[in-house]
Formats: sequence, structure tokens, C-alpha cells
Amino acid sequence: MKSIMRTCAALFLISFFLGFAAEDAIRPLQIGAAAPDFNLPGVDGKHYTLKDFAGSRVLAIIFTCNHCPTAQAYEDRIMRLVADYRAKGVAFLAISPNDPHAVRLDELGYSDLNDSFPEMKIRAADKKYNFPYVYDGETQLTSVAYGPTATPHVFVFDGERKLQYQGRVDNSENGRNITSADFRNALDALLAGHEVPVKTTRPFGCSIKWAGKGDSVKRSLEKWAAEEVTVQAIDAPGLRELAANKTEKYRLINMWATWCGPCIVEFPELVTINRMYRGRPFEFVSVSADDPERGREVLAFLKRQQASNPNYHFSSPDKDALAEALDPKWNGALPHTILIKPGGGIVFRHTGELDPLELKRAIVGYLGRTYQ
Repeated sequence: MKSIMRTCAALFLISFFLGFAAEDAIRPLQIGAAAPDFNLPGVDGKHYTLKDFAGSRVLAIIFTCNHCPTAQAYEDRIMRLVADYRAKGVAFLAISPNDPHAVRLDELGYSDLNDSFPEMKIRAADKKYNFPYVYDGETQLTSVAYGPTATPHVFVFDGERKLQYQGRVDNSENGRNITSADFRNALDALLAGHEVPVKTTRPFGCSIKWAGKGDSVKRSLEKWAAEEVTVQAIDAPGLRELAANKTEKYRLINMWATWCGPCIVEFPELVTINRMYRGRPFEFVSVSADDPERGREVLAFLKRQQASNPNYHFSSPDKDALAEALDPKWNGALPHTILIKPGGGIVFRHTGELDPLELKRAIVGYLGRTYQ
């Protein structure tokens, strides 16, 4: 059923966007227009329609998502708005418009999560959202009807569900020196029975990931797959230099071996993580603990994994020397992964197969989730 829905939605979007880029074809709902109906699944297990908010004096719909740094920058402010206005008769609904299959890995550099429905549930639970969060990425038909152009993009409707404001939350992404609290001003005006002073503003944030952007994802994967994969021999002094990390980047080092089952299982996730964060002050380095004569097998594995990151093969069978050079607290079990801050110092370590989400949370926790 879902595949049929996706096919129908894709055909609709293709016909809708015929001859245009998605950003050019989409137009936000006009001021005074009626709120289009919808029927969307929420992270709380419920389905939401327009009539579910019939008892509210004002309805605020925010198009937002998990991965966008601007959307993340506004999460806490939106939650404060909900806390301030819900008792006054304002209902809030957050809609994720993005097709997760249209998000490139390098667009996830400020997040630990993509925009899939299961990952929306994780984000909502992590942040303890105080508003319904629903998914439109399956068909995007609601998003086409409302016309958001960025995340976040706010639409505020009066009691008759006519649009009275659309645009940004406010004029300061970092939350400092806000001089135009447009969203809040619109709510105050409607609750007081007044005209909204500024009805339209320009939203700012990440572009909507329409289904048609899947080709961009494919091209990025093809480009990464074509990158050269190499491996270099390294001795104990070289490993100590790696661990010293005299760079301005966070350095993730994974110690692995071709004979280690958990190493083989987790390695594709490490390649994915590298593609996510390598555009930021971050690098992934792999160090093979295979015996020195197994260089051909080591390189063959790395090529299969498309591991174009820096790769090293320890040049000695002395595993104690390997451990002492990289992480003296390592107990010798593989795989072993450490995250080293700029200038040296381990800030994350894990022995055994990784939980990718735990590692991504650690990385983005140090790199930061927003531009500011």
C-alpha cells in the first residue's frame, strides 16, 4: 500500500513540477485562503486532521524537520510559544514535509537523524515536544497544498481557519537580539481580535526536500563511490601522532580487523558517518590491526566499503604497542572506537560493535547542531 501511495504521489509531483525546479513551482498559501485539510500520522500514534483542532481560537502550523540546523535552532523557541499560548486557545501542529530519500548524507552534518517517520519519533522523544509532530514525507500532498519553502515555515490561521500570517518565527536564528517576533506578534493580534500587523515575512532555513531531489542523492553516492581508496602502513610513533590530533578537527579513529565479525558489521555505518560530517571540522580514520602481511586483504575490504577516508594498517604484530600508542585504556578487544578533540584528548570511546545513533549524538554534540 505504501509503495502505491509513493508512486501516486511521485506521479502527482512530477506533473506538478513539470518543467520547473520544486522551489520555483511551489507557492505559499495566500493570506485569506482557507486551511487545506489533511490526514497525517503523528509520532504519538494518532492521525491528525484539520477538524481535530476545531475547538481552538487560532491554529498555528509549522513546517519543520529533524535534520535542518535552522529548524533545530528554533525548536526550543517553538516549544516556549506552545507553553505560552496553548492555554489561550492556540493549537499548534508541526509537519515534516521532507522525503527522507531526497536528503543527501552531507546534508545531515548538523544532525544525528534523517527525516524518516521512525527518526521523527526519536527526535520528538529526545526533545520532549509539547506539540503534535506529523509526517508528510510519504506523499507530500499536504506540503504542496500549503507551500512551505523552507524549514521552519509558519502558517497561522484564525478561528474561521483563514490564513492570517505566513513566514518566519522571528528575525534571529540564534535567538539573540530578536527585533521582530513575527510569529508571536501574529498570535497576540489574533487573540486580541486585531489585524495581524505584518502578514507575510520571508522564511529562512533549509529547502524542502521534495521527492524529485532523489537524483541528487544518487549522484552524491556515485561521486563518493568513485573516490580513491588507499591504505598506508603506520608504526607506533605514527599512531601517537594520530592520537595527538594536532588539528582543528574532531578525529574519529576506529580500530578493526578483517577477521573481526563486529568490525565488518559496523564499518558501513562509519563510512556513512564520515560522509555526513566530513564537511565540518571532523575526520574519520581507520586503523587495521590485521597482521602486517595481510595488506592485500585489508585494502580489498576497504575498497568494497568505499572507504575513501584516511586508512592505516599497523606495521607491527605487537598489539600492545598499538594500544599504548592510540589508547592505553583499550582492553584489546575489537572493534574499538575513539573520538579525539582538537589538540588531543579522548572525548568518546567504545569497545565492541557501535550503536550508530549513540556515536552520531556524540559527534554532533561536539560539532554543534546549528550554524550559530
